[in-house]
Amino acid sequence: MNNTKATRVLGACCGINLCIGILYAWSVFKNAFIVELGWSNTHASLPYTLSIGVLALAVLAAGIIQDKIGPRKVLIAGTFLAGIGLLLSGLHLTPMMLTLTFGLLTGCGIGFGYACLNPVAMKWFHPSRKGWVNGLIATAFGIASVYLAPLVSFMIAQYGISTSFYLLGSALLLIALPLACTIDNPPSGYLPPAPVAKSPSDSVTPQSSTASVNNITPNQDTPWRAMIRQPRFYMLWVMYAFSSTAGLMVIANITSIASVQADIHDAAYLVVALALFNSGGRLATGVLSDRIGALPTLTLAFVLQGLNMLLFSYYQSGTLMIVGAGLAGVGYGALLAVFPSLMAQFYGLKYYGTNYGILYTAWGMGGFIGPMLAALVVDSTGSYQIAYQVCAVLMAVTVGLALWLQPSGLGIIKPVLKAKHE
Repeated sequence: MNNTKATRVLGACCGINLCIGILYAWSVFKNAFIVELGWSNTHASLPYTLSIGVLALAVLAAGIIQDKIGPRKVLIAGTFLAGIGLLLSGLHLTPMMLTLTFGLLTGCGIGFGYACLNPVAMKWFHPSRKGWVNGLIATAFGIASVYLAPLVSFMIAQYGISTSFYLLGSALLLIALPLACTIDNPPSGYLPPAPVAKSPSDSVTPQSSTASVNNITPNQDTPWRAMIRQPRFYMLWVMYAFSSTAGLMVIANITSIASVQADIHDAAYLVVALALFNSGGRLATGVLSDRIGALPTLTLAFVLQGLNMLLFSYYQSGTLMIVGAGLAGVGYGALLAVFPSLMAQFYGLKYYGTNYGILYTAWGMGGFIGPMLAALVVDSTGSYQIAYQVCAVLMAVTVGLALWLQPSGLGIIKPVLKAKHE
């Protein structure tokens, strides 16, 4: 029965993420505002920019709340706010109105929903499956862009902008809100069953499965005050912020990059390619982290993204642009799938909502720095090359920090540094 309940909870979590992934459809609305309503790029970007900041703060607030009262009420509030925000967005199409309705209400609702899904799902499954669970949930959020972008484009063409907001808001309330009512933490004392072992050597225990594969001793159930006193947390924060900066820079500018760099003016296929690789990368890296460990998986993703940034200025054809977008999508997708598992491994699940919410502010910082960096560089130089180089340096820093956090990753460097201090 518990296996069935766990599967239902995971399915409901994925279903909610497929709905609140509406954030990824903003680029379609933005284009409609500029073309049909004559808005400037700045005005058309305001609601989305605010929603990113509000989302990051809402994840923190919701994490604290759900640690105290459980996820169900927070999820219900989040799906309701997201749906109402979309409905109200269709009432009066002005930059100020949409900044309040979409940017504030929908952004807050998405953050409330997103904050609860990973922790509640992980509590229903064995620790050895954290990566798979988080990868699946993150994939659902990422893959929303694959169907939402063409759907919103079709609705705007057929019914107009306002009606599209009404339809999306109604659908979210009719689908996500009932799903939220089915999700809650497992009963007190619940022990998730271990996966069926294929051989005696494959058997795992809750305490050893994740720790052994990472060669790290887990710190279980660490409250946030103790967490922020650890230098390790700030290393994780910097890793998350810097890697998000690189990924979100490409995601926010891929069509503009294609136009400036490769003279490609119809780059919708690059958006789809990036979305597919982003979504697939989340599931693949989540599963990989269960096999080789969260930190090794992140290290590989950081190296991949760093090399991609170094080479991005050489992508000057449609085929190479797909390669660059795909690598950026995989590298970025790994963050959303693996960091939740890593936080659960380091700091436990009891205070997970608060702890991950604090870490998630790094994503909000990356969401601000990445797009702004690209805009400033291209406006001043006419090229994105300096932005790529800056991101490559940031990714080199993340690789160094990731290796530092792995006991087996700095077998040479750490003794050398210790000897210098002595």
